[in-house]
Amino acid sequence: MTSLRRSPERIRLPLGFSFSAVAAGIKVSGRPDLALVRAATGASAAALFTKNRVAAAPVVVGRAALRSTGGRVRAVVVNSGNANCATGPAGIQACERVCHDAGNLLGVPADEVFPSSTGIIGVRLPVEKILKKLPELVNLSARSPSQRVVRAFARAIMTTDTRPKIASARFRVASKEVTLLGIAKGAGMIHPQLATLLVYLFTDVGASARELRRLLREACDDSLNCMSIDGDTSTNDTVLLLASGASGARVRDVRTRKNFSAALNAVCQSLAEQIVTDGEGVQHVIRLFVEQARSREEAMQVARTIAHSMLVKTAWAGADPNWGRILAAVGRCGLPIDPSRVQIFIGSQKVCRNGIANEFNERQAHRDLAQPVCDVRVQLGRGRQSVRFLTTDLTAEYVRINADYST
Repeated sequence: MTSLRRSPERIRLPLGFSFSAVAAGIKVSGRPDLALVRAATGASAAALFTKNRVAAAPVVVGRAALRSTGGRVRAVVVNSGNANCATGPAGIQACERVCHDAGNLLGVPADEVFPSSTGIIGVRLPVEKILKKLPELVNLSARSPSQRVVRAFARAIMTTDTRPKIASARFRVASKEVTLLGIAKGAGMIHPQLATLLVYLFTDVGASARELRRLLREACDDSLNCMSIDGDTSTNDTVLLLASGASGARVRDVRTRKNFSAALNAVCQSLAEQIVTDGEGVQHVIRLFVEQARSREEAMQVARTIAHSMLVKTAWAGADPNWGRILAAVGRCGLPIDPSRVQIFIGSQKVCRNGIANEFNERQAHRDLAQPVCDVRVQLGRGRQSVRFLTTDLTAEYVRINADYST
């Protein structure tokens, strides 16, 4: 049983970006809660946002900014501790004011400053605290980038996370070296269609915004959109990919594009695994494989139904090999599935054969589920499509964290 990946010790830094982080007093704890990424010469940008109809102010402002600039970003300002969501026109104005003042300090247009927020919903953004700290934040970003500063940025965007999430990759094409760095936050409200997450991806490859959009969507489909902790979709979800072009390599080159796509997929997969492993109250991560579906969409529908079942998740919390709960979830997924064709595996053991009990070693199945990571496989007997979906158990600690979140 292999463990999912954690943030690596070594961080590879792409050319063209600098980072900074400070404490602005948004978090009651006094920990760093305001961060900046600066792309001095500018970067092409592509983003994916939450599909929740209740979208936070920075999502509204950031989406509009990317449209108006054609996908051009010179800086990213992130605050944690406050989502600036459900704050009405005042929230939009506060977000725009942060972008305006940051732009003035950096000498760039306000719509090339990309905003993000994460934290509690429905509380007015303490914009004056942010504005007061912007000069310090900008001054710090003028320093040479380092692993230490990147880690500081990653910590500043955390909320209920217990650790920063960072992944990086590097490859060579001819004489050029391309680097990709990913930084994420997320621990609860995790559900496909992104999660309660902020993900920032930085690369020094050259690409247009249009090229980046396609690459980003493909990478997210099999990683950040294939995980769930609690079935809730946040209001602030953002995945932003920035390309500075400083390496001299271009994705229009076939070899570069192939290598970059592989690197982007690997970084996104690592970040997804780190997010799920750090889920609120999580004791057990489940790698759920749904196989023999007629389409990928069908496999996803089954995976989500299983992953969001409270009865299934609490069984996993107790390492209880109660396969009947999994089968019941399959049966109510909304598809015309024939239960007599369904096979279920826990670890390496087949626990359900053709929709009925199969003799297996219950102690071994319990030991498998008691591991930090366990594989559960469901075969539908309908086709050849499959999906790998990361999910978790549901523990009393998850309830405690979220019962106390705003107080």
